[in-house]
Amino acid sequence: MNYRYIFWDNDGVLVDTERYYLQASREALARVNIELSNEQFAEISLAAGRSIFDIAVASGIPEQSIAELKEWRYTRYARLLEQEEIALDGAADVLKRLHGRLGMAVVTSSQKHHFEIIHRRTEFLDYFDFCLTREDYTRSKPSAEPYLLALKQCGHAAENVLVIEDSPRGLKAAKAAGLACWVIPGHHTSAQDFAGADRILSGIRDVMQITL
Repeated sequence: MNYRYIFWDNDGVLVDTERYYLQASREALARVNIELSNEQFAEISLAAGRSIFDIAVASGIPEQSIAELKEWRYTRYARLLEQEEIALDGAADVLKRLHGRLGMAVVTSSQKHHFEIIHRRTEFLDYFDFCLTREDYTRSKPSAEPYLLALKQCGHAAENVLVIEDSPRGLKAAKAAGLACWVIPGHHTSAQDFAGADRILSGIRDVMQITL
C-alpha cells in the first residue's frame, strides 16, 4: 500500500458522538410532537446526509419554528458533548502510532463549535496537520467537495490518500473524490450498504494494517 496520508472522519470513527446527536435531534423533534426512530436517523442523516428536520417540513411545521428547533438542537447537542468521555476505544493509540509515519487530517461534517468541544478532552488535534469542519466548504458529504478541498490542502496525489469513514454518505463522498476508503461500520450504520468500500474493518485498530 502506497498511502502517505489519511483523511479521518470524526463522528463515529474517532469519537462516539452520534448517539448524542441522535438524542438532541430526537428531543428537538419531540418539541413539535414528532418521533424520530433510530432507523430514520440512520437513513436520513448518516446514509443520505440530509437534515432530520425534513421530517418536520413534511409534517407542515412552519419555517420559523424549524429554525428555532435547529437552534435548540445546536445548544442541546453542545451541552451533551460536554458531559461524557467520548473518545472511541483504540483511537488514541492508533493516532499515536501512525503520527509521524503518515500525514493525517480530519474531514468532518461537524460544525466548528461542536468539533472544538469534542476535542477539548481528547488531545487528538496535535496528531493532525489540519481539520476541515462544516464551515470550511459549501456542500457537505455525500458531496465530494470536502474531500477535494482536503486533497488540495494536503498536497498529495489521490492515489496516495486513504479515507476512514463510518457512514454511506462519507463513503460516497470519498469515492466521488477519487479516493480509497476503508469503512468502520458503527452502531447506527452496521446494517447499511457499503458497496464500493475498499475494505470493511471491524474496528479502528484494523487501520494499523496500513503499516504492514
